Amino acid sequence: MTPAEIAAFRFGYGPGPGMAITADALLAGLAKPDSAALAYPIVAGDDLTQMLSAADQARLAAKRHNPRDPALDARAIELDQAVIAASGAALRATLARAVAAPDGLRERLGAFWADHFTVAAPGLHRAIMPAAMAEEAIRPHLTGNFADMLTAVALHPAMLIYLDQSFSTGPNSALGKRKGKGLNENFARELLELHTLGVGAGYAQDDVRELAKLLSGLSWRLRTGFSFNPQKTEPGPQVVLGKTYAGDTLDTVREVLGDLARRPETATHLARKLAVHFVADAPDAGLVAALEGAFLQGGGALMPVYEVLLRHPAALVPEMAKARQPWDFLVASLRALGVTGDDIMAWPGKHLTRRIIKPLIAMGQPWKQPRGPDGWAEDFAAWISPSGLATRITWAMSVPETILRPLPDPAAVARGAFGTNPPDTVIWAASRAETRADGIGLVLASPAFNRR
Repeated sequence: MTPAEIAAFRFGYGPGPGMAITADALLAGLAKPDSAALAYPIVAGDDLTQMLSAADQARLAAKRHNPRDPALDARAIELDQAVIAASGAALRATLARAVAAPDGLRERLGAFWADHFTVAAPGLHRAIMPAAMAEEAIRPHLTGNFADMLTAVALHPAMLIYLDQSFSTGPNSALGKRKGKGLNENFARELLELHTLGVGAGYAQDDVRELAKLLSGLSWRLRTGFSFNPQKTEPGPQVVLGKTYAGDTLDTVREVLGDLARRPETATHLARKLAVHFVADAPDAGLVAALEGAFLQGGGALMPVYEVLLRHPAALVPEMAKARQPWDFLVASLRALGVTGDDIMAWPGKHLTRRIIKPLIAMGQPWKQPRGPDGWAEDFAAWISPSGLATRITWAMSVPETILRPLPDPAAVARGAFGTNPPDTVIWAASRAETRADGIGLVLASPAFNRR
């Protein structure tokens, strides 16, 4: 592989026709306006809140009516179906963006940070909330400062709902004393353990509890939206990691989030996660140190960190040590087949279900439904297993012919998948297949295509 093809695999979804991927080109692409978000929008913000609120109120009205009113039941079902449709539309738009992206780096970074700040949804019908968080709190800050991204995520309804923050109440607050309610430490613990400092970074249980007190005023309700409620806020001061925070206001929450974002432990944690995700399960120590240094020197600015990631010699070695996760595999396959973003937007819903939604479930990566707040596994063995490979082979052998008719020459698909110099073993196997469908399946199911 050429250096450009290595970069296309490692930092995107594989090479495309005429792509000349260099670090300069990738960084320049990130600096440009986010055209994909405009081309394939995802519902978020007030529009989403109104949709969810209407569905919730209709469901409640139907439930309370005695005897049951068929008209109210029908209205509740109609609005609930609208939420399900919005979730499916968000998946469709996310897929279209990834397939249409010139180099894929923005989409890969968006997926990385969405996984770093994992929020899950109970089934596709609520997957719109994690998708909205990625759209509103992560994507606008991809090339900005980590502190801004962290703050936007921490105050987003999807995160507050996922970690039950609305149920956390300062025990000495007015509401806590009146109703005997107490703290929920989930959010504070995940902020320290997963989002900033990392496991074993030297914080204590007292830091978790003190941070939980600072966060106790945060709340989000479907009908009232986001609020910082002084009535449920634990009175200060609180001490987190040796620093005293005197106030019990939203500004104090923003202050502690900014401090956590800029700590050296956070730099170390994020540097290693980036190196593990993009380069190797056991990354080069020099690469991690360089990423950490760029983060600290830039005060949490992300573009200098990405520049190190793209230019460091350890990130440009030809060995493909990572497994393509199921989402990446499907996106890369569609790109190799020449499918466009507009093609995906035109698919009927049943095709999206058969080609993407159900295969993701079968491959162990249902969309926006990770098993816990630590997100998807990174290690190679988690994805390249006998059962995992079997589902990929099944998809590669059967789905492409439902997308393209007539099927292209397998050699052309191989060039779309690998660039100008596909592996000889892949070309040999594809050329000897009995049918084009089999040849394409052998290309997409090959070990080389399932690594990055």
